[in-house]
Amino acid sequence: MNLGTMFINSNFDGVLFATLPAARRLNAMDIDSSRFIDRIVHDPARVMETSSSSAHSGAHAAAVGAHADGAQLMDALKKGEVDLGTSIMAVAYEGGVIIGADSRTSTGVYISNRASDKVTAVDERIFVCRSGSAADTQAVSDYVTYFLDQHRMEYGKAPKVETAANLFRELCYNNKNMLTAGILVAGWDPVKGGQVYSIPVGGALLERPYSIGGSGSTYIYGFCDAYFKPGMSAAQSEEFVVKALSHAMARDGSSGGLIRTVKIDAAGAERKMVPGNKLPFGPL
Repeated sequence: MNLGTMFINSNFDGVLFATLPAARRLNAMDIDSSRFIDRIVHDPARVMETSSSSAHSGAHAAAVGAHADGAQLMDALKKGEVDLGTSIMAVAYEGGVIIGADSRTSTGVYISNRASDKVTAVDERIFVCRSGSAADTQAVSDYVTYFLDQHRMEYGKAPKVETAANLFRELCYNNKNMLTAGILVAGWDPVKGGQVYSIPVGGALLERPYSIGGSGSTYIYGFCDAYFKPGMSAAQSEEFVVKALSHAMARDGSSGGLIRTVKIDAAGAERKMVPGNKLPFGPL
């Protein structure tokens, strides 16, 4: 069985909805689109819209929590397609890496989780940032964690960062027609020190001094080119990540929430969190 066939039908942050038995399925006449619970189960693409059939709504009711053209936005997507967005980043410095991400998980114009954790540990000193379909990237990360545990037991030592990156590349490339997964792999090992690998959608593998990903990354390429300098310290790299992600979150509607960072070096991994109201840059 191909890996991708297990979770391609999940749009929310790792939540799978079971199909009701035939005897309990609701007819179209039984669905009340004015109720939030009916919309989130039967029509999640329009979960935040006000029903035009409600007694409290006019014939031209506007969408709640969406722009005036929210309907056109959803209609522009293919049937079953979901508008996904995120901002992720990783920077290597002398002696380690800094990895960070925003915390917003969106389903079209609906924010399904405003405080999700997109930074996942696959080993003690190897972490990944996940973008794309939450279900796809979570499942791939679980597979790689399992393989690295086997690797550690078989060889009796911690796996290399490059080994983890190649496992992600293998899974993403061989299942590229069924996955929407953009991965940043970052970590430290005694062989090569701090390393950053980018695995964009499709399964390529690129080693970089720093890498950005997700929909928010398109807004900060110029900022990153101007700010990044080889040989930065751990503190400078952390400041770089936080500033870049806050700029991306300010301009990308599919990114937001708070910023989670992880510093990974020979001493281990140190997690930090920057609340949304204390970001160094906010919306204009």
